[in-house]
Amino acid sequence: MSNEQNQVKMQIKMSDDVLKGTYANAMQIGHTQEEFVVDFMNLSPRQGIGIVSSRVIISPGHLKRIISAMQDNLKRYENQFGEIKEASQPDGIGFKAE
Repeated sequence: MSNEQNQVKMQIKMSDDVLKGTYANAMQIGHTQEEFVVDFMNLSPRQGIGIVSSRVIISPGHLKRIISAMQDNLKRYENQFGEIKEASQPDGIGFKAE
């Protein structure tokens, strides 16, 4: 059997709330031996407030696959549209490793 024959076709449904997306301008990552916790945040430094807009909990093995997929997509994006310059960290916002 080929890989194609072993693949299961799956329909993915998305609620309207998820479909519209969530804005995030910051991210914080923590981990235990069993999982990574990724918090996406919307920070407003001038107002001195921030809110976690989404929390994603991922197994270590799956996180590694996500990183690989993101690196691949970034490479394809830059090949098509040009190199992305990394944004500098905003003044007054920083996170320390736990």
